[in-house]
Amino acid sequence: MTSLTFFAEGTPAPKGSLRHVGHGRLIEQVKGSGPWKTAVILAAAVERDRVGWATLTGPVKVTALVVVPRPKSVRRLFPIKRSAGDSDKHARNILDALTEAHIYGDDSQVIDLHIFKRYPTDGRPPGALIRITDMEEAT
Repeated sequence: MTSLTFFAEGTPAPKGSLRHVGHGRLIEQVKGSGPWKTAVILAAAVERDRVGWATLTGPVKVTALVVVPRPKSVRRLFPIKRSAGDSDKHARNILDALTEAHIYGDDSQVIDLHIFKRYPTDGRPPGALIRITDMEEAT
């Protein structure tokens, strides 16, 4: 199976709902959602170009380890508070970014999705380790 793996460094932000602000303009309601999506698009595009990745048109598997910053006062092992964002909304932002980076044609192609949300360990930076696998070859 062919796969593409890369790390997008930055502060992960979930995809929020869009809010209408008048004159046909919509804005993201979650602060940082746009810049994070851009970071994922850029990291994906760099790796795509480096390996000569062709846009996938068949079924796709996506696995993402989302590493959110740990607040100084938090001692628990896993990010379970609202401030860390919902895993499904982190997935939405990443999947949309992968579509825009031409990793696959549309996120409707994702048939297998695994999202893990953690705090950084060993001084590693926040971001996301993302792997896209072409499932067409598995059939």
